[in-house]
Amino acid sequence: MRFDFVLLILAYVLSQFFRSFLPVLTNVLDRDIGADPADLSLAAGMWFLIFAAMQIPVGWALDRIGPRRTAGWLLLLGGGGGSALFALATAPWHIVVAMGLIGVGCSPVLMASYYILARVFPAAKFATFAALILAVGQSGNLAGSLPMALAVEAIGWRGSMIVMGVFCVAIALGLFRWVIDPPPVEGGPSGSLLDVLKIKAVWPIYLMMLVAYAPSGGLRGLWSGPYFAEVFAADARLIGIVTLLMGSAMIAGSLVYGPADRLLGTRKWINVVAVGGSALFCLALTLHVPDSFWLAVALFCGVGFILGNYPMIMAHGRAFFPPHLVGRGVTLINLCGIGGAGVAQIITGRIYDDAVIGAAQPSDPFQSIFFYYTITQLIGLSVYLFVRDRTD
Repeated sequence: MRFDFVLLILAYVLSQFFRSFLPVLTNVLDRDIGADPADLSLAAGMWFLIFAAMQIPVGWALDRIGPRRTAGWLLLLGGGGGSALFALATAPWHIVVAMGLIGVGCSPVLMASYYILARVFPAAKFATFAALILAVGQSGNLAGSLPMALAVEAIGWRGSMIVMGVFCVAIALGLFRWVIDPPPVEGGPSGSLLDVLKIKAVWPIYLMMLVAYAPSGGLRGLWSGPYFAEVFAADARLIGIVTLLMGSAMIAGSLVYGPADRLLGTRKWINVVAVGGSALFCLALTLHVPDSFWLAVALFCGVGFILGNYPMIMAHGRAFFPPHLVGRGVTLINLCGIGGAGVAQIITGRIYDDAVIGAAQPSDPFQSIFFYYTITQLIGLSVYLFVRDRTD
């Protein structure tokens, strides 16, 4: 593997960490600066929404100035600066702003590696390589679970965020030094975002992506913390174990899906099974509060595992884009995935606020959230059923 890919994967590890570390801080941020679950939902949603909004300029920048400067500058300023602001936070709104800045810093790293893959490597291997990068990068999910809880116990949450900011700066400097930009497309047509949108065959994939990542991103990135704290009285270390297991399930799912399109000869139906299965897990959590703590953990892990098909949806959409539109095309699909998760975080935060008032049981607000995930996935699935299957 090229060394620049190693650095980009390390940057993606940071991205996965930042989208998933808030659950283990649920209790300590409430105690220290008064940030309740709704505040953390807004902060997590801000990360996703800013990340998503950045996909438009990131797609332009990948095609025009290359992944080296795009990923390097944004990670340096956004990741490093946002981590520093988080470490200095004294009010909930500081956390919201910091997470938005970190979203800017993380926004180009996965797409930079996917852009290089799409431009340099054989198209038939895109899904496998993309899934491998996703799986390795999701070790950041693991770092944001029990290890983060232990770090907070050892050096505090402020010290932990300072360390993460140093990592952002160091990796950004490495990207400037070692990332190799693909050669420009010579003599071919130029393109714009409008040209990408004219490819109507991809539209059902955009809608699918809007809802497909939100449950695993939302449960792992936020709601696992409040859910297990309020329903099962879990402390930070136990929440860290839960998120560690769910993160491991997400990695395993990505690895399983990687070669599946070449083995089964389809991308569409793999994604149908994945999102349909996730909707069933969410429906089970909606209709019944698990009697056992570990049964609840298993259901959360089931959502994480079965929705490891993110790179498979990406590969399905990428197959419709010509070379000169790959950068804008894959970042637009990513915008839908991350943006959909961000909108879902804000909506589920509102759902929690409304449902917690007068709730008879601690589980009631969360069952409303699970129901939201169930319905939105079924809507996306009903549209995606009409898309044309396509492999390389």
